[in-house]
Amino acid sequence: MRRLVFVIFAILSFGFATADELTLKPGHPDTYIVKKGDTLWDISAFFLKDPWRWPKLWGVNPQIANPHLIYPGDRLTLVFIDGEPRLVHKPSIRKSPAGRISPKGAAIPVVDLALIKPYLVQNRVVDPEWFAQQPMLLGGESESRYHIKDEVIYIKGRLDKHKKYGVYVPGRIFYSNDGELLGQEVILTASGRVTEPGDVSKIELLSSWRETKAGYRIIEIEDDSLLPAYFMPSAGQLQQPAYVLGTQGDVREVGKLNVVYLDKGEEHGVELGHVFSIYRNGDQVVINGDGVPVPSLERSSYDDFLAAIFDEHSIQVPDTYRGQLMVFKVFDKTSLALIMEDQRPVRVNDKIVNPETLFRLRGE
Repeated sequence: MRRLVFVIFAILSFGFATADELTLKPGHPDTYIVKKGDTLWDISAFFLKDPWRWPKLWGVNPQIANPHLIYPGDRLTLVFIDGEPRLVHKPSIRKSPAGRISPKGAAIPVVDLALIKPYLVQNRVVDPEWFAQQPMLLGGESESRYHIKDEVIYIKGRLDKHKKYGVYVPGRIFYSNDGELLGQEVILTASGRVTEPGDVSKIELLSSWRETKAGYRIIEIEDDSLLPAYFMPSAGQLQQPAYVLGTQGDVREVGKLNVVYLDKGEEHGVELGHVFSIYRNGDQVVINGDGVPVPSLERSSYDDFLAAIFDEHSIQVPDTYRGQLMVFKVFDKTSLALIMEDQRPVRVNDKIVNPETLFRLRGE
C-alpha cells in the first residue's frame, strides 16, 4: 500500500509541477498601501489564493525586482500585462519639515521574524553521539546551581580564546516512521565568549535565555544561525511525502504561525523558503460483519481481523487538507517550518507534499 501511495504521489507531482498560473482571490483590491507590521506574505494574501506565489506576481516587474525595497507607505497597484496579473510599485517619499528626504526605516520582511527568531537562534538538530562528545559545562564562579548573563562558567576542555560558544541542553530525539535516527534537538540556553583557555576553560556569559547548569554541552556559534529577513518562497520538490516530526512546545495540535519539525532536510532537497501543503492521511474504514462501516477508533479486534484478511472489508477514505507551511531553517535530515495557513489543526505524522499537488486535489 505504501509503495502505491508513493507511486501516486510521484505521478501527481510530475503532472502538476509545471503548473505556474496565478489565481487571484475573489474580491481582491486594485491598490494597497503598505502598512507598518505588514509582511510580503500578508500583502500577497490580499491578492492571491496561494500567497507564496508572490515572486511571480512581482518578479517580472523591473520596478519590484527587489521586493526587499517595499516600505510602509508605498502604494501597490494591480495591473495586467499580457493577461497576467502584476503589481506595480510606487514608493512613498517621506520629507522632514525642512524638505529633506528622511529614512523610511526597515523594509517589510517575508514573514514576522519575531515568530521564528527563538528557533533561528536557539534550536538545532544534531547527531546525538556527536553532541555527547562536545565540551561539558562543569560549573561556575557563582555558587548558584544555575548560571545567568555576566557570570563566568567553567568548561571541560581547552578552547580558543575570544571564540563565541553556545550552551545547549538536550531535547527530543527524532526518528523517522521507518525507525531511522534523524537527530537530537538541542536548545540554546546561553551564549558567551572564551576569556581564559586551559584544561578547564572559562567563558563569560553574554546572554541567557533559559536556566543553564552543569552537565550541559557547548557548541561554537555558527555565523549562519540567523535567517536573512528576505528570501524567496518557492514550491518544494519532494520525491516522496514528508511528515510532521514534532510540534512547537511538543503539544498535540498546532495551527497558524506555529512552528513544526519535518522529517526531511538538506539530504532530501529541502531548502530555505520551500513551501509545502499539509495533509492528514484518510482513515481506514472497515465494513463489519453486519455491513456497517466502522472507523478506526471504534474498531474491535474482529474488525481488525476482517481488515487484515479481506481487502473488500477495508476502505481507505480520502486524505484531508490541513494547510500550508514554509521552511525557514534546514538541517541534514530535518527542517523547521512555520505554518502559514491552517484550515484544520496540524498534528505529528501529518503528511507534507508539494503544494501544486494539493492545489489541484483541492479542486481550486
